[in-house]
Amino acid sequence: MKSIKISDAEWEVMNLVWKEPGVSSSRVVEVLSAQKEWRSRTVRTLLDRLVKKGALKTVPDGKRYLYHPAIDMQQCVRRESRSFAQRVFGGEPGPMLLNLVREADLSQDEIERLKRILEEKEK
Repeated sequence: MKSIKISDAEWEVMNLVWKEPGVSSSRVVEVLSAQKEWRSRTVRTLLDRLVKKGALKTVPDGKRYLYHPAIDMQQCVRRESRSFAQRVFGGEPGPMLLNLVREADLSQDEIERLKRILEEKEK
């Protein structure tokens, strides 16, 4: 996968498209206008940028286009996590993880999942 730099605002759009693949621009505008108080023009500009970057692809549907992710969410999250760890923690994942766990409000289920992951790492 080629590396695509996604801005914070573009992440908002991508998260919606990953959640609702095949979403129309009017739906993206509706959701993000309500959540972020963004204007329609702002959202449509973000959609256009993401298409030009290769992060989204469009599929014609009558007179409109539907937006689909062209990049995998997990790969983007992994890449962004590595970039964050590099910038903030000098590339060391341990201190980053310790800080995130210490600061997070975790459910009992999430704590149990973390314990299982750590147990697997010990093997």
